[in-house]
Amino acid sequence: MKYPIGIQDFEKIIKDGYVYLDKTGLIYDLVHNGTIYFLSRPRRFGKSLLVSTLKCYFEGKKELFKGLSIDKLEKEWKQYPVLHLSFGGQNYIEPYTLEHVLEEFVARAELVYGKDELAKTLSSRFRAVLKKAHAKTGVRAVVLIDEYDKPLLDVMDMDISVQNEYGKMTLEDYNRNLLRGVYSVFKEADDDLQFVLLTGVTKFSQVSVFCGFNQPNDISMDEHYEALCGITEEELYSTFDEQIKAMAVRYKTTEEGMKYKLKRKFDGYRKRILPLCKHVYAFYPH
Repeated sequence: MKYPIGIQDFEKIIKDGYVYLDKTGLIYDLVHNGTIYFLSRPRRFGKSLLVSTLKCYFEGKKELFKGLSIDKLEKEWKQYPVLHLSFGGQNYIEPYTLEHVLEEFVARAELVYGKDELAKTLSSRFRAVLKKAHAKTGVRAVVLIDEYDKPLLDVMDMDISVQNEYGKMTLEDYNRNLLRGVYSVFKEADDDLQFVLLTGVTKFSQVSVFCGFNQPNDISMDEHYEALCGITEEELYSTFDEQIKAMAVRYKTTEEGMKYKLKRKFDGYRKRILPLCKHVYAFYPH
């Protein structure tokens, strides 16, 4: 059994024969019961893999899902225009980095779907390219944004200032205004959007980056989707049954004893991470 440690690419996991815990039944349910979603999870909880899986699904790569739950559920397998943006891999402490990232994101989409010469701002260009993607393909666009909050978390409470046409402001406020402008597009683009997912570590309050567009359906604490990322206890015991038995022999304990050790290790991690999550949610209330 090959373990996809550190691999966040769904296509690579499937094609290279890595073990994959089937979440596609929940994904099918997600995409057929709503349009705009928000999901927060701590780092290394599988958010990027979820985004990658959704990207492959909306691109109509049916062959990758053969034998998975969604293979029996999905009958149409349409190919949608997918605009995927990950804010990971960049250091936003450097002034104007976010602006460059957003400019590249929109410009690459314009190369594929066309550019409205009358649209000048990042927000108007983003709105225009969604409309053009819909018109060119005949189906509405999908937008997947991973680590939406990193440009703010990187510069939070840092004494870094930038200058623009409106004067001097902190880099944190500058980045927040840029993100707010981009996300506000979703309010006006309902007719051109099939699905939107934003993932991140935190949920910023309504007066922050989500101000200006319809609040997304926050499924972070939704019990129905709690297994969308990560590994449940049931999945652990069923998928890795043979490995747990082998570990029990190695550590000279019973199978139940090994499960108890694994549970204690997980619970220890959870006790360390949950206070941090609660602090973040308290600081940025729903």
